[in-house]
Amino acid sequence: MWPGVELRHLVALKAVGEEGSFSRAAARLGYTQSAISQQIAALERAVGATLFERGQGRKAIEPTEVGEVVLRHAEAIMARFRAAHADVAALAVGSPPRLRVGAYQSVGARIVPGLVAGFRRRRPEVEIELVESTSDAEPLALVERAELDVAFAIGPIAAGPLASVGVMRDPYVLLVPGDSDLARLEVVPLRELARTPVIGFWNCPSFHELRGELERRGIELKRAFATSDNGTARGLVEAGLGFALVPRLCVDPDATSVAAVPLPRDLPPRRICLVWHADRHRSEAREVFIALARSFCSELEQTLDRGATGSPA
Repeated sequence: MWPGVELRHLVALKAVGEEGSFSRAAARLGYTQSAISQQIAALERAVGATLFERGQGRKAIEPTEVGEVVLRHAEAIMARFRAAHADVAALAVGSPPRLRVGAYQSVGARIVPGLVAGFRRRRPEVEIELVESTSDAEPLALVERAELDVAFAIGPIAAGPLASVGVMRDPYVLLVPGDSDLARLEVVPLRELARTPVIGFWNCPSFHELRGELERRGIELKRAFATSDNGTARGLVEAGLGFALVPRLCVDPDATSVAAVPLPRDLPPRRICLVWHADRHRSEAREVFIALARSFCSELEQTLDRGATGSPA
């Protein structure tokens, strides 16, 4: 045990670790630099080890090996405090029940409308607050900081304070011009991918997984453009600048200028999960939402599978 360690010491530790500077950490937290130095010194005395290597001049301050360990545990401890604060706030007398849900482009367009409509029929008294993200990592960070109650994310989810459940398998397709010869295929041959300039979400973890599997099969993708926007990917295909390799949910079902051709079914799909903070209070609203999401996404996946004519190549 480390008697005398207080939450403010851990807050200062995290700020210095992230800023790499006592002065910047002080400005961020609204303290004087000497106050931050005193808090870190008190923590070091309690731990019995130096937590930061003090650099000379303007050199950034780096955590020691012990400092790295304490930082990891400090983040987990602070996450528990944030979760407790959010739970107490949610139970405040007189506050209307609210569920804060995180989503991203394709989920927001293809899943959220129908899911929220079904949820409101079940729990009309619960206010839904939708928070849309533009990156894969952002929803996870917001859930961990207790700023979201539940969020859609791309699996698998790393071990930590988050719990998750898979809700949908979202296979990749090749988006091609609607009048191209490829549009008439039932499934894209892998050899075609080797000679096709690819527009894709090159920074997405699931795209990396797909790309790695293709490379193991001797298929090297040729990069045409990188984008993270579904509409941009479609526009680039329509302009004849390449074919887009995108998850099936990213395809606009009403777009007639392009066609989505399935890939072989044994290639890794994007895995859509629901994520929540494992240490937070299990509210009835959240549990109902998760159950409805699993059912809704399962039915949607089956519907989309029936509409696909691809088979393993």
